[in-house]
Amino acid sequence: MNPPKVKQALPRLRVLWSFARPHRGTLALGLALSLIGSAATLATPMVTKWVLDSLGSGGSLAGPVGTMLALLVAGVVIWTIQWVILGELGERVVLDARESMVKRLLRATVPAVTGRPGGELVTRVTSDTVLLREAASSSVIGLVNGTVTLVGTLVLMAVLDLALLGATVVSVVVLGVVFAVLMPAIAREQELAQDRVGKLGGVLEGTLRAIRTVKASRAEARQTERVLGDARAAYRHSVRAVRREALAWTVAWSGIQFAIILVLGLGAWRVSQGSLEVSSLIAFLLYAFGLMDPVTELSRNVTTLQAGIAAAGRIRDVDALDVERDEPGATAPGDSADAPILELRGVVAGYGGEPAVRGVDLVVPRRGHTAVVGPSGAGKTTLLSLVLRFLEPSGGELLLGGRPYREHGHSELRARLAYVEQETPVLPGTIRDNLLFTHPDAGEDELWRVLREVRLEEVVAALPDGLDTPLGPSSMSGGQRQRIALARAVLRAPDVLLLDEATAQVDGLTEAAVHECVRERARHGAVVTVAHRLSTVIDADTIVVMEDGRVRASGAHAELLATDELYRELVAALRISDGTAPAPAVVA
Repeated sequence: MNPPKVKQALPRLRVLWSFARPHRGTLALGLALSLIGSAATLATPMVTKWVLDSLGSGGSLAGPVGTMLALLVAGVVIWTIQWVILGELGERVVLDARESMVKRLLRATVPAVTGRPGGELVTRVTSDTVLLREAASSSVIGLVNGTVTLVGTLVLMAVLDLALLGATVVSVVVLGVVFAVLMPAIAREQELAQDRVGKLGGVLEGTLRAIRTVKASRAEARQTERVLGDARAAYRHSVRAVRREALAWTVAWSGIQFAIILVLGLGAWRVSQGSLEVSSLIAFLLYAFGLMDPVTELSRNVTTLQAGIAAAGRIRDVDALDVERDEPGATAPGDSADAPILELRGVVAGYGGEPAVRGVDLVVPRRGHTAVVGPSGAGKTTLLSLVLRFLEPSGGELLLGGRPYREHGHSELRARLAYVEQETPVLPGTIRDNLLFTHPDAGEDELWRVLREVRLEEVVAALPDGLDTPLGPSSMSGGQRQRIALARAVLRAPDVLLLDEATAQVDGLTEAAVHECVRERARHGAVVTVAHRLSTVIDADTIVVMEDGRVRASGAHAELLATDELYRELVAALRISDGTAPAPAVVA
């Protein structure tokens, strides 16, 4: 391994050790048991020699046979205990790794998570952690034990006969060279295979999420090939690793067998010359036969450790995700008297390239409906991300209740906001689970009240399991699921209700229910709607028109129709009347 590779491996080894360190006491116990068990194994050929010498001299066999039985019993007990201890430790390491990554993923910033395929991140948690099981628990013990056993075997061989040892050492050196050449290549192919598995998970997850679009586009065959492309690449890398492993094991087995044949021939000759006792030759042959065990253990654990190091590198990628951090000493101060509930002052923000919003000034009063409209790419959704603190501004300032955002913790701030996404993801669970997701302490009466607000009370009551019906396409339509999301948002009166085009893809009944709920909420608190359909916002108290990341104009519907060209174009494009006259034509 060259120095650059060593430098790359050291941080990953530290990641491995970070998972093993809390269990170093258990690791030490496992190592001690392993060494004791190996010592018992190493002693067996010598006791066998004792038995043969006793037979030749006519001595008692009680001592050597009793010793062999004791070694057998001790070995069974020791290896069983070690197996259980290291097995439990391996599972504990997997659990710790998964806990660490899940916590990191859910604390990460929204851009950090959404910037990667979801399936790939899932693979990190489900698959890569398994590779850590042996690498961070038993592989290091196996390496130490294998080394000690190999050295111990060679030392005891030297005690028996130096000439036979010389013949054996040649084979061991050849094996060492072969493994040194092949093992890095095996580890590299395994790492590439696991990377491909991660990419496969990302593509498959996205494909299944958009399965209706895939089928409607007759793209099943194309997406199948795209997913299987990564599967085939993972297969190719895995096969290359298997072939190299097969070559390594074939050479190892052949080398050991050659060493045994060489030892047998040379040993028989030395016995015939009177230079070696038969009992010593048999003991030496037993060590030679057992030589494959430490070689196998060493090579297997080197491979396992390399696979674990590669997995640790991918886990390190998750650990490197940016997480949401509150300012030190952040408090939850009371609102400033007479201040608007929400205010943006010269806000600039983006996603790494050109700013998506530039110099935005916006005031949202404590009551009333504020709608944000504009063409695609105007910065509307980015504005909501800023308000929800999914995205931090690179310039300017946001205030809640007259206090800067930095004085509010993320959780405290979001507790005063409610949010309904445009895509309305259905959370796993029942209707009750989804309604209680934001406020799990809400009572039964509150649930039925908000269902009544969104006109779903009778629908849910008619279901066989009522609130405990699993929420999915088979139990509720897309529009009804949208209203469930709205009900969840308004279960407890938020200071600001944020809707990201809640009526973009819904039926007329759902749209009417949403409009009624918005009007009711606007009487008691602030509602901010980001809209692509202007029918959602015609009766808003204030309409903010955005273009190219800036606030172009603001005012009531009639005022904007009279004064802003872009707003007239948007209205005309959707053929929406201002209520008193036909919509004006699009201005060229």
